[in-house]
Amino acid sequence: MGSTRARTPKNFVLDERLERYRDAIEYIPAAYAGNWAQACWPLDPHADNTSPRSFREVRLDLGCGKGSYLVAAAQAEPDVLFIGIDMQPVCIAYASQRVIEAGIKNALLIPGSGEKLSHMFAPGELASITLNFPTPHPRKREAAQRLTTVEHLLDYRQLLAPGGTVVLRTDSEPLFDYSLPQFEGAGYTVQWTSHDTRTDHPSIPMSEYEERLVEEGATVHGICACLDEEPTEQQLRAAREKSLNSLYDYIPEDLYEGAYIPHGMNFAITAFRNRRRNLEARNGGQ
Repeated sequence: MGSTRARTPKNFVLDERLERYRDAIEYIPAAYAGNWAQACWPLDPHADNTSPRSFREVRLDLGCGKGSYLVAAAQAEPDVLFIGIDMQPVCIAYASQRVIEAGIKNALLIPGSGEKLSHMFAPGELASITLNFPTPHPRKREAAQRLTTVEHLLDYRQLLAPGGTVVLRTDSEPLFDYSLPQFEGAGYTVQWTSHDTRTDHPSIPMSEYEERLVEEGATVHGICACLDEEPTEQQLRAAREKSLNSLYDYIPEDLYEGAYIPHGMNFAITAFRNRRRNLEARNGGQ
């Protein structure tokens, strides 16, 4: 996903690309709700009747970007169906091209923002939901759009199978700190957290977006949370009280001095640094 709009190269014709690779794109996902694992199993006229005709499970990559993570994950586990959703058509075009050119039969793309996931998937149909570098939406007025609010996490609950997981990976430590109590408030058990997922979990495929961020000096923070019992009213109340917090509340005291600044927070960090320097200058002149 990420916080920046995907760029298109010169002579890139979006509609032509989408048409060329449409076999990897599903434009009417609601038609497959409850039947993804069976309906997407590739037909093999040479298979015998005892062969499995269903994927082992279905996993969702919400905000799949250009599909490098999706394709690598699908190649690693051919008996799992991977579905990628992204709201940027250019990302769908690139991702579908990757799927087709790699000859992958266990991955497909859905255009859209994922706001109506309950129309696309039946209750309990997903084994996992991956949130790779979602837009952090740092301002308070944008908070409801974060994919890790308690309300979004409650929506995911309905779609996950027992023991299903949600995995967040982000370059934003403020989003990580914000998200932890949201997971707990929505009735998830945190299986692991990491402030360096590339080192701690090297088997997780790397996306192009992550590669670029790491080259810029980013550290990838991660949370893997497992579906648990329904949250109590007390848990929900505590999470909702913090769900609309500004991510600026989670910025460290050192304001990332001499370090990588998470994408989407550059403007705020610059403003805070200037404010602090002006205050120090005034105090020093007294």
